[in-house]
Amino acid sequence: MSNKLLFVSGSPHVHHHDSVKKIMWLVVIALLPAFLVAVYYFGLPVITITAVSIASCLLFEYFIQRFLLKGRSTLGDGSAVITGLLLAFNLPPNLPLWMVIVGALVAIGIGKMAFGGLGRNPFNPALVGRVFLLISFPVDMTLWPTPTPIWNFATDAITGPTPLGILSDGVKQGILIDQMDMPNNIQLLIGQMGGSFGEISAIALILGAIFLLIRKVITWHIPVTFIGSAFLFAAIFHWISPAIYADPFFHIITGGLLLGALYMATDMVTSPTSAWGMIIFGVGCGVITMLIRIFGAYPEGVSFAILLMNAVVPLINKGFKPKVFAK
Repeated sequence: MSNKLLFVSGSPHVHHHDSVKKIMWLVVIALLPAFLVAVYYFGLPVITITAVSIASCLLFEYFIQRFLLKGRSTLGDGSAVITGLLLAFNLPPNLPLWMVIVGALVAIGIGKMAFGGLGRNPFNPALVGRVFLLISFPVDMTLWPTPTPIWNFATDAITGPTPLGILSDGVKQGILIDQMDMPNNIQLLIGQMGGSFGEISAIALILGAIFLLIRKVITWHIPVTFIGSAFLFAAIFHWISPAIYADPFFHIITGGLLLGALYMATDMVTSPTSAWGMIIFGVGCGVITMLIRIFGAYPEGVSFAILLMNAVVPLINKGFKPKVFAK
């Protein structure tokens, strides 16, 4: 018997004609609408940060693989590009470039390669880098430029709070929601609000996710249960006190909930393998996100929720095993 028949590679295991490399590039294509919207609102800094983030991830993966792990190069699978792109999407467009490089080092070095590379990392690498930057540099990571279309040639970027920041600060000061200076729903949908530049446009993110669903890169289980549980949780509190708690539609289209639910929680390496496992995972992400948003110290909880549920994935996989072939 050939030894090759006994070789099993690391996950993700793709059971159809699409290779890991092809899937990674399909995700890149799906993220292009959100990227173009970010360029429209924030201009050249979006391109610069994205380029630096992707290049840093590629370089760090190459050097770690070559000189520390001493294995073959894995740059061709496209996973480092996705990590760099998603890390950039989770950053303010005015973040200093040296911080972007530090985030890329943590994402690749600690979040991915420390566990052996693609298929062995338990946590989403881009979120590991993002949370590290948020905890280490909280001021820089929470300075949000006001979206200004590129045809408006303003030289000085004006910073302001995100909608979730306005909500959190207002509630702490005892201000009712209808008295807060919030963007309207149309502005929230098209991305005319402060925030990490990859998360601002709900419409662009949804269009990309539809593309991934059609190409069967992702399934409905995690996005629907993540968004649905967050919507239900927010709806209950809004029903209890609409003057204090924002409506569920607001919570879905603001912050990083759509970016997290559609593109990061669905990561095939760090999410469960079975349908029921994905459902449990999505519900957990949605509930933890809303617990942090409503009761936590941070106005946003998507990154923490996904990382916490990443840690539970081995237990979920053990409890919800798919049927054994031919059994």
